[in-house]
Parts: sequence; C-alpha cells; structure tokens
Amino acid sequence: MPDIDGTNEAKQYFTDVPQKSESYFLKGSNSLDWGMKNRLGRIFNPVSGKTVMLAIDHGYFQGPTTGLERIDLNILPLEPYADTLMLTRGILRSIIPPDTQKSIVLRVSGGTSILKELSNEDLAVDIEDAIRLNVSAMAVQVFIGGEHERESIINMTKMVDRGTRYGIPTLAVTAVGKDMVRDAKYFRLATRICAELGAHYIKTYYVPEGFETVTASCPVPIVIAGGKKLFELDALKMAYRSIQEGAAGVDMGRNIFQSHSPIAMIQAVRAVVHDSETPEKAFDLYNTLKNKKS
Repeated sequence: MPDIDGTNEAKQYFTDVPQKSESYFLKGSNSLDWGMKNRLGRIFNPVSGKTVMLAIDHGYFQGPTTGLERIDLNILPLEPYADTLMLTRGILRSIIPPDTQKSIVLRVSGGTSILKELSNEDLAVDIEDAIRLNVSAMAVQVFIGGEHERESIINMTKMVDRGTRYGIPTLAVTAVGKDMVRDAKYFRLATRICAELGAHYIKTYYVPEGFETVTASCPVPIVIAGGKKLFELDALKMAYRSIQEGAAGVDMGRNIFQSHSPIAMIQAVRAVVHDSETPEKAFDLYNTLKNKKS
C-alpha cells in the first residue's frame, strides 16, 4: 500500500517559480504540433539552428549520377558527417543501414526522367510508406513558372495535408528549369508561394544579389541547394554567404560527393554552417583533411 501519510510536507511544488513556455528555435515553427517539432529537431541542430543535408536523390530522374554510381561505397562513408540524408525510398531500403541515427528526408514526388518534361510530376510515395519508413520530412518538387506549375503546387499541398495529419513536415523544393531566370525576384515568388500554401521549410538556390530579401520574405526556414559542381572554395563561399544572409542550412550533393575528397569537404561545409567558420579557414580544413587522408 502506498505510503501517503505525511508526504505532503516533503513535496516541492515551487509555487514561486512560474512554468516556462519557451518558443521553438526554428523560424515559423512555434505553433506546430509536438511531433512536427520533434522531427524538425532531428533535421536542424537545436544548438546552431542549422542543418547540413546530404542530397543523394538525383537518381530518381537522372539515373546513376557521377558520384552516385555506388551509394554503398561512395555515400555511406559520408553518412556520419551529415545531419540529414535526402534520398528515395528505394535507396533507403536497399542500402542505408537501419541502425542509422541520421534523420531522413524522403523524396516523394516523381514520374518523369531527364528525357521528358521534368515538371510533369505526381506524388510517387504514399503517406503510409513515409510513416512506415519513419522519415523526418517529405520532399516535393515545385515548378513555379514551369509547364505543369499548377499540378506541382497541388502535389505539395496534398502532401502538406497528409503530413500534417500524421506529424510529418513537408519540404518544398523549388525547381528551376533551363528557361527560368535565377534571380532574387523569382525566388521570392517561389519560396513565398510554397510557404503560404503550408510548406514547413523550403529548399531553393542561392543568388549573389538580393538573397537576404528571399530569406527575409519567407516565413519558414530556407536551405540552399548546392547546384552544379563548383571548385571547393567557391562552394564554401556560397554556403557561407547563404548562412550569413539568412539561410538555415544547405542541402548539398554534387559539391560534396563529386569533390576530390568528399569526406573532407562535408566536414568543411559543417564548419561553415554550424560553426560560422570563414570559407578560407574551412578550405584550409578541407586541404588538411584531404592531405591527411592521402
């Protein structure tokens, strides 16, 4: 029988200390449900508020991209240094060890290849499979200004609705076709539309002029795409500038796995994103780690 007699005097209720109601660390996420915040907290480091995502989902529309021919040999050694892996369910199930502690952002849109009109996508993964795979977020491509703009926007809103039902955030990925202008005006339009329609965070491209207006006018976090392969120092400069101008992280692929030393490069990117290291010092770190490996 519980000992309840005489215990009231020993209890401490701290009646003089108000309970704290702390705001969530991530921009625009304070009113989200606990499950949403928990999943976003796996993607974004709560200390720095930033993320280093490793994008390896290129194969869903362009096949075995250079550097991704063998995920098991080329990418798994990078996994310890990423905060998040962005990939497809096929790669997740067939190659990624199930004991990984890294958060997973699952590519859920698709349907066309580089041989066809890329904007003609549909939802290619059921929400139940995303739940089954225990993912932290779902990524949907949005083609603002593309031939199938409306369909891609509706794809995103459908996934926002389904994800909200089960506490899984949606990442809107702003695609840029070959005929679209890459400037701050376009990205302000694309990112704001995605945020207004419910995306929980957005992946977009960095532009050297006016990028701070893109992040300022978007009410949810933005991570930048790495884009085409650059010289390592240039990629680090792009990452640094984006963070200084309001980005909440990077989602790099080719600038990491196509680097001369991918393991050294992802560590240099981490130094820029999480430690606010300058590009030059991060590049020195890259060279040191690269030479050490050699």
